[in-house]
Amino acid sequence: MIMDVTIYHNPDCGTSRNTLEMIRNAGIEPIVIEYLKDPPSREELVRMISDAGLTVRQAIREKGTPYLELGLDNLDLTDDQLLDAMLKDPILINRPFVVTPMGTRLSRPSEVVLDILPETHKGAFAKEDGEQVLDAEGKRIV
Repeated sequence: MIMDVTIYHNPDCGTSRNTLEMIRNAGIEPIVIEYLKDPPSREELVRMISDAGLTVRQAIREKGTPYLELGLDNLDLTDDQLLDAMLKDPILINRPFVVTPMGTRLSRPSEVVLDILPETHKGAFAKEDGEQVLDAEGKRIV
């Protein structure tokens, strides 16, 4: 299956690794952008957040980041201020964002990516923790 898929990936993140492998299980080799090394532009970040149906605040990662130290929990901060912080310190961008012709998702949990992939999965798939996501026919386990 030829499909342009881009994943904004952090190889140290289990959710991101699981998402990447689910994309590959669909027979797609995505464009992998390690966003900590190569962050998206402001325009790309705004578009991904909007296309995923999220608010800027929903796209911020709190865990394992300087979120609290930077005072980003202040609800008076504007979207522009939050975006500035995310672009200055990309660890604040939640992950993994996946962009396909079928849509854009913040794939948390990782199986959310299945909503924007064709049903071309090559058999069963389990996450790193052993949780089964796809059955032997490549169908989603609900």
